[in-house]
Amino acid sequence: MVIVFGSVNLDLSVPVPHAPRAGETVLGGALLVDGGGKGANQAHAARRYGARVMLAGAVGEDALGAPALANLERAGVGLDALRRIAGTATGSALITLDAHGENRIVVAPGANAAACADSVTDDDLARARVLLLQLEVPFEQSRRLARRARAQDCRVMLNAAPVLPGWRPELADIDVVIVNRIELHQLADSLGVAPGAPATRARALARAHGCEVLLTLGAHGAMLAAPDASVCSMNGHALPVVDTTGAGDTFAGVFAAAVAEGQNRAGALRAANAAAALSCGARGAQAAQPQRAAVEHFLRAGADQPKEIP
Repeated sequence: MVIVFGSVNLDLSVPVPHAPRAGETVLGGALLVDGGGKGANQAHAARRYGARVMLAGAVGEDALGAPALANLERAGVGLDALRRIAGTATGSALITLDAHGENRIVVAPGANAAACADSVTDDDLARARVLLLQLEVPFEQSRRLARRARAQDCRVMLNAAPVLPGWRPELADIDVVIVNRIELHQLADSLGVAPGAPATRARALARAHGCEVLLTLGAHGAMLAAPDASVCSMNGHALPVVDTTGAGDTFAGVFAAAVAEGQNRAGALRAANAAAALSCGARGAQAAQPQRAAVEHFLRAGADQPKEIP
């Protein structure tokens, strides 16, 4: 089982010819309303890949809560650990999507600020293989849950996103840190890792802090650096891009699901890389996430092979 502790939002996405400049009004296309939030997106992706998934977090008792949870309920994500907070708005995200598929996102956290580690019991953690965390809920709660998970021999993964001002990284209870290029440099800077190329800094971060560092590189693929200096790298996929919203969440969710079922790191990396690429081919975060059958068909059709980098 995969337990995801994280945010739940309702996403409102509008395609625009270009991102508005200060003071500018831009007329966009059709509004897409879809479930979102990094936690919910990752839980949904893991479930679509076939894992048993439990999502812990919080939504408000308002009109946004039901549509924010609709995809999760249809997919069969367990929601018993999800808190419903009276008098608080469900988290929401306002997204503009330009002609190149690049997004700009503003998030109103709402009830996500009330996510509580106590929603997950020790029995839940003992049954889980992976706990997946992000930074859209209070990190102190995530840190508490990570410590408890390690005590139950549950593998802990942290998607260090979004990196916010004032966040003090603590990686002592983290097995795998998942970051993109920007997040890697932010994390490495805050932890005093020497400047350098992304691959170099990922290796250095892994050695210094005793955790694996999974660096996502978009169309250029991904690499996983281990504390023993070994690295597994995967090529990217040249696919048409419609919408990049949630691609990183798809990657993290599928990677966690693959690890939870016992795949080795090369296999998990390969599956996650393919799923993230496929998710960019349609609008929306959860709506665009592929089923496992689609990922496996894509890989059988002749996708990348793992590369070991010395």
